[in-house]
Amino acid sequence: MELQRYWNIVRKKLWLIAVMVIVSCTLVGYYTNHFVKPQYEASTKLIVGQSKEVDPNKSTVDVASINSNILLIKTYKEIIRTPRVMEKVVKEHPELGATAGELASKVSVSSINDTQVMTITVRDTSSERAANMANAMSEVFRQEIRTLMHLDNIAVLNLADPSEHRGQVSPNPAMNIMVTFVLVLMAGVVAAFILDQLDNTVKTEEDVQEQYGIPVLAEIPRIKGSDKAAGGHNAQMKQLAGRKNNVSLDA
Repeated sequence: MELQRYWNIVRKKLWLIAVMVIVSCTLVGYYTNHFVKPQYEASTKLIVGQSKEVDPNKSTVDVASINSNILLIKTYKEIIRTPRVMEKVVKEHPELGATAGELASKVSVSSINDTQVMTITVRDTSSERAANMANAMSEVFRQEIRTLMHLDNIAVLNLADPSEHRGQVSPNPAMNIMVTFVLVLMAGVVAAFILDQLDNTVKTEEDVQEQYGIPVLAEIPRIKGSDKAAGGHNAQMKQLAGRKNNVSLDA
C-alpha cells in the first residue's frame, strides 16, 4: 500500500526529523528568551462627544450629532498618527526619548463599531514609558483637534497608569516554539521524501521489482563478521588436517 510505503520512508528518516525539530525548537526558545526584548502595552481611552458650545443642560439626545461624532472618529484615527501630532509630542515631551517616526510606529488607534470611544494603545519595551507615551499623545491630540477643526469635543475617559504592573504582550516563547515545531516537522517530512527520491540504491526486493521490473529469484543472506571469521578458521583447520593425513600416508 502507498500509505505503508510513505510511513516506511518517514520511519527511516525519523532520527533526522527528530534532530531537526529538537535543534530548531531549542534555538528558537533560547533566542526568544535571551535576545528578543519584551514588549509592553499601555492604553488611554477617549470619548468623542458634543462640543462644549452645546448646552450641557439639554436633556434630549441628538442622534444626528452622535452619528456625526462616530464618523469623525475615522478622521481622528488618521490625524493622531500624522507627523504633525507626533512631532509636537516629541517637542513637548523630550523625556520620552523617541523620535516622531518611532512614536508613530509604536502607536495604534482603535474604536468599537458604532461607539464614540477611541483607544490609543502604545507598545514599548518599558511599561512605564508606554503609559507616558499614550498619555502624552492623548493630550497633544486634543490640543491639535481644537486648532485644526475648531472643535472641543474630546474628553478623556481614563489615562494609562505608569505605575501599573503590566505583563509583557510579546514575545510569547511557548507560541514561538509551537509554531517552530509544526513548521520544522513539516519540513523534516518533506526532506525525508526528497532524500528518498534522490537515493537510487537497491535495499529490498521491492526496490528491485520497482526499479528494474524483474522478479527476485534468490536472496543471498548477509554474512556477519563473526561468521566469516569462523568460516575462515574452519577452512584452515581442514587444510591442516589434510596435510597431516598426506604426511602419514607418505610415511
